[in-house]
Amino acid sequence: MRAPQQSLDQRLARFVRDRVEPALVADRAGVRVTAWPAPFEPVPFDRAVERTFGPMPEGTAWGSAWSTLWMRVDGRVPDAWAGAGGRVELRVDPGFAGDGVGFQVEALVYDDSGRVLKGIEPRNDRVRVPAAPGESFTVFVEAAANPDVLDGESFTPTELGRRQHAGDPLYRRGRIELVRTDEDAWELARDIETLWGLTRVLPEASSRRARVVAALHAAMDAVDPGDVRAGVAEARRILAPVLAVPAEGSAHRVYAVGHAHIDSAWLWPTRETVRKCARTFSNVLALMDEDPDLVFACSSAQQYLWVKEHYPDLYQRIRERVAEGRFLPVGGMWVESDTNLPGGEALARQFIEGTRFFLEEFGVESSVVWLPDSFGFTAALPQIALAAGAESFLTQKLSWNETNAFPHHSFLWEGIDGSRIFAHLPPVDTYNSQLSQDELAYLVGNFSQKGEATASLVPFGFGDGGGGPTREMMAAARRAASLEGSPTVRHANPAVFFANAQAELVSPPVWAGELYLESHRGVYASQARTKRANRRSEHLLHEAELWAATATVRTGAPYPAERLREAWHLVLLNQFHDILPGSSIGWVYDQAEEEYRQVAAWTQEIISSSLDALAAAGTGPAVPAMANAGPFPIAGVAPFSVGEAHAEADDVTCERADDGWVLQNGSLRACFDGQGLITSLVDRRGGEEYVPPGQRGNLPQLFVDAPRRFDAWDLDAEYRHTARDLAEATSVAPLPAAPGEVGLEIERVFGDSRLRQVVRLHAGRSALQIDTEVDWHERQRMLKLAFPVDVHTASARSEIQFGHIDRPTHENTSWDQARFETVAHRWVHVADAAVGLGVVNDAVYGHDVTRHARPGGGTYSRVRQTLLKAPLFPDPEADQGVHRFTTVLVPGDLAETIREGYRTNLPLRPVTSAPVAPLIRASEGSAVVETVKLADDGSGDVVVRLYESHGARATVRVAADFPCAGAVATDLLERPLGDADPTRPRAWDAGDVRLSLRPFELVTLRFRRADVARG
Repeated sequence: MRAPQQSLDQRLARFVRDRVEPALVADRAGVRVTAWPAPFEPVPFDRAVERTFGPMPEGTAWGSAWSTLWMRVDGRVPDAWAGAGGRVELRVDPGFAGDGVGFQVEALVYDDSGRVLKGIEPRNDRVRVPAAPGESFTVFVEAAANPDVLDGESFTPTELGRRQHAGDPLYRRGRIELVRTDEDAWELARDIETLWGLTRVLPEASSRRARVVAALHAAMDAVDPGDVRAGVAEARRILAPVLAVPAEGSAHRVYAVGHAHIDSAWLWPTRETVRKCARTFSNVLALMDEDPDLVFACSSAQQYLWVKEHYPDLYQRIRERVAEGRFLPVGGMWVESDTNLPGGEALARQFIEGTRFFLEEFGVESSVVWLPDSFGFTAALPQIALAAGAESFLTQKLSWNETNAFPHHSFLWEGIDGSRIFAHLPPVDTYNSQLSQDELAYLVGNFSQKGEATASLVPFGFGDGGGGPTREMMAAARRAASLEGSPTVRHANPAVFFANAQAELVSPPVWAGELYLESHRGVYASQARTKRANRRSEHLLHEAELWAATATVRTGAPYPAERLREAWHLVLLNQFHDILPGSSIGWVYDQAEEEYRQVAAWTQEIISSSLDALAAAGTGPAVPAMANAGPFPIAGVAPFSVGEAHAEADDVTCERADDGWVLQNGSLRACFDGQGLITSLVDRRGGEEYVPPGQRGNLPQLFVDAPRRFDAWDLDAEYRHTARDLAEATSVAPLPAAPGEVGLEIERVFGDSRLRQVVRLHAGRSALQIDTEVDWHERQRMLKLAFPVDVHTASARSEIQFGHIDRPTHENTSWDQARFETVAHRWVHVADAAVGLGVVNDAVYGHDVTRHARPGGGTYSRVRQTLLKAPLFPDPEADQGVHRFTTVLVPGDLAETIREGYRTNLPLRPVTSAPVAPLIRASEGSAVVETVKLADDGSGDVVVRLYESHGARATVRVAADFPCAGAVATDLLERPLGDADPTRPRAWDAGDVRLSLRPFELVTLRFRRADVARG
């Protein structure tokens, strides 16, 4: 540190500590505090205030983890404070442990009628009392004993992440008192804060810095330690001229957006998020009452709904501020979800449900996708967001890259279909800014496009229950509105920033493909049960909507729209970016499992009742049949229909060979050694061998997984040095004979765990199925399943939402090297120009695909599925127990892999029924119908969502098999599209639609039923 700056810092620090801070409180008065400890779960105000409150002196210990304490505070504002000026406030310290926000005790203050007044946090610990001088008041304080699970980022395993491990009291009641503030002293503190910050960022030799330093010294000289209050006004007068010097005309422009990033669950359960929302939103509303400049952006329809359900009065006040344009619903999503793991329809529903909620509740539609903290972004997102009506995209998370600095701050982001959305990565590198001069100077220096743009956005406010924006932050913004040496600051709706930024940046750079986060790569595997349940829930909802729609149209059965929407809301909530990725405490996953069970029960009931209704209405005899909910025919059953399955004539055998086994049917031969590893996999249709010489497939590998930090989140590159092949089997034996099926059963034991596999080959099916069951009891270990493939290729295809992405298998650049763990949905496909192999799964997301030297020349590819992790933080019991995975190896082209991906995840469902024809028929080709449902507006119209799956131009015919009055192309919210492209039809007079699709194009069609009466 520069010596003159160090001297100034020392003098200012002592001046603020010894003179200014003691002067902030002009007078104090005592209050009476009594308390009632609530039972473990929170209770509402009207029940709490009926309890008996007993004495609670300062210093009383209270609060085992996750418990609640209600305090009643009775006081009287002294008569002598009348006309004395300042703010009369109740200062509440329920037991703060330092000034860390969001990870310790928090509180909510109510008046005696039950009206929410304000939240209380370490850096926002005061509330104005509802009384004038000479009047008495009573308020109630609901204090939550939230534990600091993070413990200063120590990542120490703790049992406090589950409700059954409450433990001893965590806090002691601090001082609770009535205070009258000295506003002049408070304003002086803000003046000093801004100017002190300037001295740290201005060039040492600049005349501007010299004048600021001189003014600060003069101001300190003006305040006599013996009579501080007398000198405050003089000190402010001395500082006023340097604060009044306007910013240069070329100064960077900051659009400040009030914000409070509240994770919908993380190191606390969702029940605590409900209360965090109430505390923060009430803080924001109270600050808006005082400061007309504040605008506040808040995403996540789920959080608004929680407030509506639990705090209706607070919600009404939010509605009023939304109508004024100051409390801004942004993002248009149900939650700030992960975007890599949700399936295509689920990610679309995030936008559909979020946008619809904002329209129904507030009459507003957000144009900005607001995802500051999600862990990387799928290349499918631009198209999905644009189809939901969004126009721009914001994130902060790419600033966390460990290897490569992202090259742009404002840019066009191009998705897999060629759609482009304007994106912004705030150069301040935080979504919890305090608008300090240090932060503002950093963003100016960090901004990558100084030569072509002059503006950036800054989200400011304490997050995660810290209370959002504060008076201090607003004061900093006022002083920096136009201040020499600082960027200018204005409060703005983010949509205003994006409009101005796009107008200014005439030729923005383009980033094509996914926004891969070079960090947090372990979230593709952590908490595998939740990931399996998510995948299963997505497909159950697909089935439920399909069969319910079919039953409604075919039989007149009621369509269970509300129950389906309720189920979707649970799934969407659990796709939040700290739930589905596996980075929350154990309590969150205990709750998620219960919610997924509820979704399964609801959807299975809808599926069963719908298929029963269809069976009862059938015109032919009910016979054993199969319901095919997938978009491709299986065993003679057409897509989206019910019919009799027909087994293909094919011999399938299991024979002993040397020390191993050979499984074979008409199209595939798989050879296994005595350890149950694949030594040969031959596509008999063309003779291609897929196992490289000397390699073995189906190889489980165990790795040490001890990240430097962020256990559940991270997967450090060093894990690759610790591979241990689990090649030795305890037993390998053929399966008992079964019609049309042969297989092997393989068992392995390692550490404290056991792995059992059943490998199956079916008659008439060119695919080898491997069912893996792991009884997992490892710690800080990771399990992968490896498949070497004798294919030389520079890239691998991985399924993402509504398409796939090609990623390099080489490590030519630092960007390639950093992408050592990637996400895929139902499959990965590696191929050269002639042959390929798909590795399909039913519950896996994490993969690594690499290439290696082949004996005799060339290279081969290796696909590894990441099955399990065993992190110790934040859930030390993560993934312990039994897990099941299905892997299917599919020789052939991309089309075969895509079909098998759907078949594995949407298997045939046995029923007893007459044939049921599909509502919708689509011509065969690369266009895939993803969703069939009824319209959300209750009209009875049939909605079909489809996409091009190969990355090529395609034509498709989609025809309705019911009385249809016409069809129209719509956005995701099922609203007719405009005529932006006059060369393409948007409406059809009948239920026979012919489309030409771009590569990976997503289309939503709405078929108008002719047999439904309309009002």
